[in-house]
Amino acid sequence: MELSTLTAISPLDGRYASKTAALREIFSEYALMKARVTVEVEWLIALSEFKLPELPELSEKNKLYLRGLAANFSVEDCQNIKNIEAVTNHDVKAVEYWVKQQMETVPELKAAKEFVHFGCTSEDINNTSHAMMLFSGRQILCSDLETICKKLKEFAHQWAGVAMLARTHGQHASPTTVGKEFANVAARLDLAIDSIEKVEILAKMNGAVGNYNAHVVAYPDRDWEAFARHVVEDQLQLKLNSYTIQIEPHDYMAELFNAISPANTILIDIDRDIWVYIALNYFKQQLKEGEVGSSTMPHKVNPIDFENSEGNLGMANSFFNFLAGKLPISRWQRDLTDSTVLRNLGVAFGYSLVGYKSLQKGLSKLQLHEEVINADLEHSWEVLAEAIQTVMRRYGVPNPYEQLKALTRGKEGITPEVIHEFVAQLDIPEDAKKSLQELTPQTYIGLAKKLAEKI
Repeated sequence: MELSTLTAISPLDGRYASKTAALREIFSEYALMKARVTVEVEWLIALSEFKLPELPELSEKNKLYLRGLAANFSVEDCQNIKNIEAVTNHDVKAVEYWVKQQMETVPELKAAKEFVHFGCTSEDINNTSHAMMLFSGRQILCSDLETICKKLKEFAHQWAGVAMLARTHGQHASPTTVGKEFANVAARLDLAIDSIEKVEILAKMNGAVGNYNAHVVAYPDRDWEAFARHVVEDQLQLKLNSYTIQIEPHDYMAELFNAISPANTILIDIDRDIWVYIALNYFKQQLKEGEVGSSTMPHKVNPIDFENSEGNLGMANSFFNFLAGKLPISRWQRDLTDSTVLRNLGVAFGYSLVGYKSLQKGLSKLQLHEEVINADLEHSWEVLAEAIQTVMRRYGVPNPYEQLKALTRGKEGITPEVIHEFVAQLDIPEDAKKSLQELTPQTYIGLAKKLAEKI
């Protein structure tokens, strides 16, 4: 059966293909091959600048030609490498052979072709390629996270002063504002994004078991660690890890995935909260012509975007948690279990991106239902019990908490009159009494409005 979005096994390349398209240039096998070509080329160019007696520095024209192999790398080029791999049964060796083939027609490059992959183990090429892929993938995720955070801050400012009944343990609690609740999430997400961006992306270029063995035996008078640092940090824009086995140990990957996962969890949290607020009719959703909410119940407008986001972010975190727990573990100096696992980096990023896109779509359709929110407050005067007993404490009234507990706990129909009558008999200053008499559930919001406005 021909592969298409309808026949793909994974929804990331099927149903959600449009949402994950940006990741194909980063995490596909084509992208991995392109990254490998980039590393092989930059290593060779750097070697030519290292003043090795047998390798004169390449001309600027030929450096440009080599870098063009990566910059202009096509799907057809990738297929040609796969054809070589069909013979070698080794994907990185196939890349080496393909690069050498491209050098055959240029005399200066042909003379230098045996320095392609010089001193390298396959993992020198792979780990740097994966690092570059993760660097780019992080940018994609953080860009969408920033977009979500910006929208949350817009809501925080727009609804900063809209009082709303809070619910702790699902029960009526002291009021907040709609804007402050969005500000809370935005503040958390800001910190999470910062944590993701601070993770250093590491790479190694130190040979078969991490000791520059082959490099030193060939050119013992050269500072190979400094050279590797130059290639990794100056040319590939990564950070050198000097202490490795055959593979870069992937601890930074675990750190990165363990930073992305909390960001996803924060978004799952807001997905679920908004879902419930929609159920309470605090939010309405914009209708789209032609859409249906149920195959049998015509009236329904389901919160499907938030449900889709929650489900996909849960999938993403399952992958990130597995990757973070597995990748730093390797038997002795190398086993191959990480190789097949690393081919799934794009899966974790893909489910994250689908979750982000769905949440963005859901947020774009939200409409605040202030009448319902205000009606809940009007029927919840018992929430002023906290305010009253706290003022009573200030003025030394005996057993303030217990008095308000007796008045309100588990009681229905606590009206303004009940509250006002209780306050009227209190032995507190008249100005304090007047302030409490003027207090309403809508105005008992503390600094919520100010906090929402300054996020």
